[in-house]
Amino acid sequence: MSKVEDFLTHEEEQEIVAAIISAEKNTSGEIRVHIEAHAKIPHLERAKEVFHFLKMDNTKAENGVLIYVAVNDRKFVIYGDKGIDKVVPENFWDTTKNAIESEFKNGNFKLGIIKGIESAGNELTAHFPWEHGDTNELSNEISKN
Repeated sequence: MSKVEDFLTHEEEQEIVAAIISAEKNTSGEIRVHIEAHAKIPHLERAKEVFHFLKMDNTKAENGVLIYVAVNDRKFVIYGDKGIDKVVPENFWDTTKNAIESEFKNGNFKLGIIKGIESAGNELTAHFPWEHGDTNELSNEISKN
């Protein structure tokens, strides 16, 4: 098994998917998690590639958020679409980053991702509340490479 497959158990992955579903209930925003072993390019650039590959840049309100984790590199990136960047302050993702980082430092990877999802969901709800007719535009499943 690879480090990616060992990173989370099936049950932990299902808890993360449930957290995404819960976080998206009150927002039109879309949250995805992508896990891979290693990035061959700078992590932010890789997160942008994955964001595009997962078609997260095709949402109606341009309000997708990717939590990208490179397991072997011990790095993560929170990447939000341009619709979010237009309406939020520069340090908008600091709360989400800090929630993830503090748990990751203690080896609590599932909890870190879930706290990041919850934080992102709260932030998205404030700026992109759910409105009648909003649909889930993207899969809630964890993607892996």
